[in-house]
Amino acid sequence: MDFPHVLAIPTRWMDNDVYGHVNNVQYYAYFDTVINEYLIAAGGLDIHAGEAIGVCAESHCTYHAPLAFPTTVNAGLRVSKLSRSSVTYELALHDGDAAEPAATGWFVHVFVDRVTRRPVAIPDGIRAALERLAGD
Repeated sequence: MDFPHVLAIPTRWMDNDVYGHVNNVQYYAYFDTVINEYLIAAGGLDIHAGEAIGVCAESHCTYHAPLAFPTTVNAGLRVSKLSRSSVTYELALHDGDAAEPAATGWFVHVFVDRVTRRPVAIPDGIRAALERLAGD
């Protein structure tokens, strides 16, 4: 997997739907989990009291193969575009160590003031963490 950050996310029994595979909405939860885990751990994002927060402006997922409980999803994360107040992530979800992804997608965060919800510059610590995920 050619992603600078990978997070192992165990599936849960409740992730499966009546068709016996992980429901499509969970894929977006996996995207959100790997992004925010990275922002908190590597960028110092304060989800409770920080002045700037990232809100989802756009997201997309392409499904290639089903996932099903029990497995561990290896969620890959990288940055494809970094602007003053927004970032575009590329993501891939792998079923364990499978070579081909079960899903790929992208997700756009716009950083806004927590109170006014107006766009603000990405905070320095978060920007530095995002730069480490960006390709050359």
